[in-house]
Amino acid sequence: MKPLKYLSHYSAEIQEQIQQLIASDRLAYYLLSKYPESHQYKTDKALFNYAIDLKNMHMKKSLPLSKVTYDGKINVINNALGSHHFISRVQGSKLKAKNEIRVATLFKSVPEPFLSMIVVHELAHFKEKEHNKAFYKLCQHMQPEYHQLEFDLRLYLTLMDSGQRLWQKEQDDG
Repeated sequence: MKPLKYLSHYSAEIQEQIQQLIASDRLAYYLLSKYPESHQYKTDKALFNYAIDLKNMHMKKSLPLSKVTYDGKINVINNALGSHHFISRVQGSKLKAKNEIRVATLFKSVPEPFLSMIVVHELAHFKEKEHNKAFYKLCQHMQPEYHQLEFDLRLYLTLMDSGQRLWQKEQDDG
């Protein structure tokens, strides 16, 4: 059986269950039954507004977001789903700070809960730099189903490795 690179840190029992879903060609069905359609945030402007709404709901006191975009250069193979940048510049006697989030372009065609999980993850990095207990607690505060969504997103990435794409037609039509 092929190793499951996106699920390698899960237990052998869970990996075996996923291998069975793949072997019986039921992984796509499982994902489509939980997440039947893609989100509607296809442009950078729509993504920016979506991220601002999430930030304002959960992190009002943090610095404002300067930019949120889809980025075709983010390589999911290296475990990056998105990236965050805190940019500081000195202009005269003032320190200017910018918060930016970039989301891998392939996430233009996933269900909204997956997009939410990625944006929440990147927003949490502005407060907690490391993937520690406080970081995941903040992610779960903003997205109570965070861990399940991360797992299901890893299932989707595993399915993509086999050459299958879900929700793709909607992106092509939109």
